[in-house]
Amino acid sequence: QEQLVQSGGGSVQPGGSLKLSCAASGFTLDEYTIGWFRRAPGEEQEGISCMSPFDDDTYYSTSVKGRFTISRDNAKNTVYLQMNSLKPEDTADYYCGAAIASLTTPRAMCVSRGAYGMDFWGEGSLVTVSS
Repeated sequence: QEQLVQSGGGSVQPGGSLKLSCAASGFTLDEYTIGWFRRAPGEEQEGISCMSPFDDDTYYSTSVKGRFTISRDNAKNTVYLQMNSLKPEDTADYYCGAAIASLTTPRAMCVSRGAYGMDFWGEGSLVTVSS
């Protein structure tokens, strides 16, 4: 079965760190642009970080740039989101997504909030930042 399986997330105090993982099953990620998205209660989905298949092109939203780092290990068929200096406004459900690399770019995927041409989605991970 082709799917993205997420792990990580949880609760952390402001200033803390968390790492999300997104493992592909049934297909190989090195053919896909991948991205991380989040949706806070009552707000639109936001594309926060997206990456090309071989790390040469990445995009970060202004809300996370300098604090979050996207990475991928194609050998493990897994992508990661390292989140540092977390703030209460980072509280949201986080989703990974993938689209065929030839049909999109990291910037296009993130700016469109993952609205077009996505092939796979993870099930979501709740991140809560609170003191």
